[in-house]
Amino acid sequence: MITAIVMISAATDSIPEVASAIADIDGVSEVYSVAGHVDLIAIVRVREFDDVAAVIAGRLNKVDGIIDTETHIAFRAYSRHDLEAAFSLGFDEPG
Repeated sequence: MITAIVMISAATDSIPEVASAIADIDGVSEVYSVAGHVDLIAIVRVREFDDVAAVIAGRLNKVDGIIDTETHIAFRAYSRHDLEAAFSLGFDEPG
């Protein structure tokens, strides 16, 4: 599974409509409205690398109201569970 995080600047008066349109795109798993230098963050999850371009360049970037996007491809996912397991390697708890 390939995950891309897309930072989106949108027209201020259409952020809810832009977010809704993005959320309806196949391959977009989540859309968040956020505070900061961007208005929305979309999480794209696809099976093939070519699908990243199809979803982002082919569909997401064409949504009316989007001013700019910046895409980051995730290399590895870390969850709290994964980090706890990694830091406990080689250390047996006293029993």
